[in-house]
Amino acid sequence: MLIRLCLLSLLIAAPAMADPLAKPVFGRWSAPSEGEPEPLGGYSKGCLAGGQELSETGPGWQAMRLSRNRNWGHPDVIAFVERLGRQAQAIGWPRLYIGDMSQPRGGPISGHASHQIGMDVDIWLARPVARELTRQEREQVGSPSVVRGDKLDVNKNWTPEHHDLLKSAASDPTVTRIFVNAAIKQAMCRRTGSEDSSWMRKIRPWWGHDSHFHVRLRCPEGASECVAQDPPPPGDGCDVTLAWWFTDEGLGKVPPKTPAKPKAPLRLSDLPLACRAVAGE
Repeated sequence: MLIRLCLLSLLIAAPAMADPLAKPVFGRWSAPSEGEPEPLGGYSKGCLAGGQELSETGPGWQAMRLSRNRNWGHPDVIAFVERLGRQAQAIGWPRLYIGDMSQPRGGPISGHASHQIGMDVDIWLARPVARELTRQEREQVGSPSVVRGDKLDVNKNWTPEHHDLLKSAASDPTVTRIFVNAAIKQAMCRRTGSEDSSWMRKIRPWWGHDSHFHVRLRCPEGASECVAQDPPPPGDGCDVTLAWWFTDEGLGKVPPKTPAKPKAPLRLSDLPLACRAVAGE
């Protein structure tokens, strides 16, 4: 009887062993896969081949939380950080504090649904200090919220330079979306006024995102296995769609009309087939 039970347990476990959870599989790697850089799959269901590491420190940035080893991405993201770092210095910021990008081989990571194909980067809203931080400081320093406690507006930490930095990022042609707290979007709508606001279409409200903004780049040219996201809705977004975020439902004070179903963790089979090779499986 004992032997039969052991055999039965092995048969039940076999499918899971052949199709492991994707997060630990990709989390074990500290170096990228070989080959040309290529995002594979969608932003929330994919991986990164041939990832490139963002230097811990550059002329216009410092990578934070280095112990996470999440300062990896597609070369387009590296180039974007370099460009935005120069633009940040032009508006008076010493540099950028770069948060999570992707793991060396992409894939699912804790704390994010996306950041899986090396085309996302979080940029802190904390105003950087002029000096270079030590490795220990990069683990300890935080980024304060720029949104009031009631989530209805920005607080005293929000500055005109924040607006200018986000405008520079959204004006970059490689950027497809930037996620910020709705209160930040509202503050930017007030300031933009009658100026050309075509770039504002890319600034999208989302829960959280009160101490950093999340930049998403479009799929690179020729990346045939990168799944592009649909373009943002027409208009600058400074309309009734923004007003919803300040309702009781948008603020999370009442349950949503249709509760979201919990999502099962991604398995390796949920990702593009090419990700199996990237993961070394």
